[in-house]
Amino acid sequence: MTAQAASQDLLPADLAMGTVMLKVGDMEVMTDYYQRALGLEVIAEQDGGIYLGRLQKPLVHLAPAPGLNLPGRGEAGLFHTALLFENQADLAATIATAARFEPRSFTGSADHLVSEAFYFNDPEGNGIELYWDRPRSNWSWNGTDVVMDSLALPPQRYLEQHLTENSLERQLGSVAGVGHVHLQVGDVQTARDFYVGTLGFEKTAGWHGQALFVSAGRYHHHMAMNVWNSRGAGPRKDTLGLGEVLIEVPSGDDVGSLADRLKVAGVAAHHTGAELRFEDPWRNRIRVAVR
Repeated sequence: MTAQAASQDLLPADLAMGTVMLKVGDMEVMTDYYQRALGLEVIAEQDGGIYLGRLQKPLVHLAPAPGLNLPGRGEAGLFHTALLFENQADLAATIATAARFEPRSFTGSADHLVSEAFYFNDPEGNGIELYWDRPRSNWSWNGTDVVMDSLALPPQRYLEQHLTENSLERQLGSVAGVGHVHLQVGDVQTARDFYVGTLGFEKTAGWHGQALFVSAGRYHHHMAMNVWNSRGAGPRKDTLGLGEVLIEVPSGDDVGSLADRLKVAGVAAHHTGAELRFEDPWRNRIRVAVR
């Protein structure tokens, strides 16, 4: 295979994760949480749904889904949406507002070597990661695998070191983005076959056969899949929780190349030219669109 052919089989190095859509049972409670706990603002309202984000950039789309049930614990779907902050002070500000809003929503924290991460659940049980990346020059690689770990990261000490009055006051004016999306799946090998073999992500790490981390352009991970709660899960039912993951690419050629790969792999997709919609093996909906 030529280098050019190989590059056409990969997603573009400068892709970005876009808005994550959640199907929501109680719009009022969920909107309140994403505004007051996570410091996001309403950017747009459309078809009863609400887009929330920072600096006019939508990060989360809450879509009303009355009548749907919460997913069962062992089902495939969303593990967490990870919001990435530019610096430790901005991260600390959102950790503080989330913890003050509902202390019981905090589920843990870890130093992953490449990043510092804090975990929460929203009122309908969707996982949220708030994190800051260490500079790429500080990341270590073992061949094609990035070196990550889960070391202790005490939240109170972190706030004492990094939280400032200024970062709290300018919370809505600070940058945040969707850094990665982590899914629950039925088995890791099928996830690798689909996300690496078909979509064109590159594997960046594994976790004892229980998790897979993938990216484009040697980021530590744009997406991850694990079986910690969902080993053996089949295709998802229509439930509350994850509605759609958006991946943004630079050009229509990138969308077209992926459409070709999906067709060869026998994956059903809807291709409009500017965007492509399809499902992974667990019926997690993915949309790839030109930025």
